[in-house]
Amino acid sequence: MISSRFPSDLSPNAVTRAIEARLASGRPLIDLTESNPTRVGLRYPIDLLAPLASAESLRYEPQSLGLPAAREAVAAEFTRQGVTLSPDRVTLTTSTSEAYALLFKLFCNPGDAVLVPQPSYPLFEHLTRLEAVETASYALEYHGTWRIDLDTVTRAITPRTKAVLVVSPNNPTGSYLHRDDLAALTRVCAEHRLALVGDEVFFDYALDAAPQATPVLAQADVLTCALGGLSKSGGLPQVKLGWIGWGGPERDVMAALRAYDIMADSYLSVSTPVQIAAPALLSSVHTIRQQIHARVRHNLDRLRVLCHGWPSLHVLPVEGGWSAVLRVPAVRSEESLVLDLLNDEGVLVHPGYFFDFPNEAFLVLSLLVEPSQFLDGAARVVARAGATA
Repeated sequence: MISSRFPSDLSPNAVTRAIEARLASGRPLIDLTESNPTRVGLRYPIDLLAPLASAESLRYEPQSLGLPAAREAVAAEFTRQGVTLSPDRVTLTTSTSEAYALLFKLFCNPGDAVLVPQPSYPLFEHLTRLEAVETASYALEYHGTWRIDLDTVTRAITPRTKAVLVVSPNNPTGSYLHRDDLAALTRVCAEHRLALVGDEVFFDYALDAAPQATPVLAQADVLTCALGGLSKSGGLPQVKLGWIGWGGPERDVMAALRAYDIMADSYLSVSTPVQIAAPALLSSVHTIRQQIHARVRHNLDRLRVLCHGWPSLHVLPVEGGWSAVLRVPAVRSEESLVLDLLNDEGVLVHPGYFFDFPNEAFLVLSLLVEPSQFLDGAARVVARAGATA
């Protein structure tokens, strides 16, 4: 009765079972995977969501690409990030996940493929499968910094490949798209008539120096989509507003938007209240963004201090985002270490294999966690991981 878009085995894995057992027992848990900004003690203005109650929201006049005022406000966000974009090159979605689903429908027939980075967040596997689209991986390689291995991009392309996906900064490696990599990807996409899709939800959160970082819309030679949303840029995942910025040759952009318009008109998914509120929300969330930025910087600094006395541990450079990657001795499996941390230390971290790291051993920690909880949990992780050397 269930379609083949879903995995054949939906049973929980060993880490999930261990989490459920610990929570059921009532024992405390320090969750160093927490990525929900509404649960980590940030200060939200009490009236921040008041614009959602505007009387204008009582009138329903749907527009498939989004209400003009909301699209103008999002265009201003692109300008703030260094990209000049006309509001008519902005379309609204309920989330980045929905934006991916719409773009997969737009670019791909069933059985077509998109290229995705590895390592990266495992959401692509689920979203593509739900749209009957295949994925092929290209490598991010670590040589002091994470960079795209362009040979793996070209080798992965087949006649059924329709788009290349980049995440900048990537989750969890924290690596931005660099200018020379963007130029090279643009040449590849132009040669093979591929769309370039850039997920830039963490773009505002620069940490370590990344002088070559560039927005995906900095080029205009191929059809390009830049994804963002209030979930990360404003710390408001519950408000449900995402967007796509469109760039590239005029003919390609117009053809894509004509088809996208028909598809979006079939869903009309973005609520009127959030579109009415968008200009006010986008002008107010800078205070939340500043708190998040300060939080992740602080926790990254603390993690590096904790690891300083452990030569077997290494916090990899983090150009941006909300996560840190900790390289630990590869003397045991990541899953075994994660389960011991969970069962014995009461701390939850992600194993590297969750993000398809090509080898062991890596742990991924969220830098968004409340600072005292982060310090306590990270200290336990460092002591346990360092002792395994």
